[in-house]
Amino acid sequence: MRFVDEYRSGEVARRLAEQIAGLVEPGRHYKLMEVCGGHTHAIYKHGVEDLLPDEIELVHGPGCPVCVIPMGRQDDAIAIAMDPEVIFTTFGDMLRVPASDGSLLDAKARGADVRMVYSPLDALRIARENPDREVVFFAIGFETTTPSTAVTLLRARDEGIENFSVFANHVTIIPAIRSILDSPDLRLQGFIGPGHVSTVIGNKPYEFICRDYGLPIVVSGFEPLDVLQGVYMIMKQLSEGRAEVENQYSRVVRPEGNPTALRAIAKTMELRTTFEWRGLGFIPQSALKLRAEFAQWDAEVRRRVPGIRVADPKACQCGEVLKGVIKPWQCKVFGTSCTPDRPIGTCMVSSEGACAAYYNYGRHAGRRTREAAVR
Repeated sequence: MRFVDEYRSGEVARRLAEQIAGLVEPGRHYKLMEVCGGHTHAIYKHGVEDLLPDEIELVHGPGCPVCVIPMGRQDDAIAIAMDPEVIFTTFGDMLRVPASDGSLLDAKARGADVRMVYSPLDALRIARENPDREVVFFAIGFETTTPSTAVTLLRARDEGIENFSVFANHVTIIPAIRSILDSPDLRLQGFIGPGHVSTVIGNKPYEFICRDYGLPIVVSGFEPLDVLQGVYMIMKQLSEGRAEVENQYSRVVRPEGNPTALRAIAKTMELRTTFEWRGLGFIPQSALKLRAEFAQWDAEVRRRVPGIRVADPKACQCGEVLKGVIKPWQCKVFGTSCTPDRPIGTCMVSSEGACAAYYNYGRHAGRRTREAAVR
């Protein structure tokens, strides 16, 4: 299959692995963070980590959009959904995310009208079909999914659809990366940059990583050879004493990003003063809210939202996983009390969660994962 098979060649992967090994300095340990959850799943699905020298360690970052939503916001979503006047629409991943009193699926079982959609435009269609009900869309995600919410808001305004609103929880990647870099718990040598986010924002926003922290970042695609080439490009920069933003995913990502998508976001949304992230706490100017001109379509303006902070379960260490401080198998409840069928934390729920990647692919991920699990 074109654009798939050529990025999964075992022969090319082995050659890349040899070139990466040739760039390792004796006695040095390299810790590289893949920011995006899509990269984590690619790494473990295809056994990428086991092609790398032992001196190179890949750690996970806060790039799973479901995982970073704090429990309190999930409680707010359930409170909105329980209103009998509301049809609450959401992406499938959010249905099973545990809150302090069950999940959205549990709310549905208690009588809430909760429906899974594939895009906010699906939610808008439901609003057209049900003019006597208010339809709320649970908007989550990084800059990757934000443009679709923005376009839907513009369409709702242009069509005068008044029974549609958005519960906005879109977050932005740059403040999260800065928070990771400022954390005393982690020392990194480079970043595998998020490919999907970069299709929207481009490469320039990452320049502070190189300028202020002296670290390289390579924006990479999601096939195994993409990730391996991204690691090679980072290692080459390190061996040459460089710290630059490089684009491995040039077949998709442009330096300027997607100006049309960015304009749609700017028309409909603006930065919040601060926002809570699971595991990272409150990060200034790290999330988006609807502009005042779109208050008519803002669920937080139209409805009573509790806005209560809720602490994560003590047994759950999703926060440490999201910061790259621990690997999922180091969590005491991983694979025992916490599984995809019975998740305690969001990292085990989401299709992009690191815990789900380890659980689904860890048994096939090779020597290092098996030995680590035994330890």
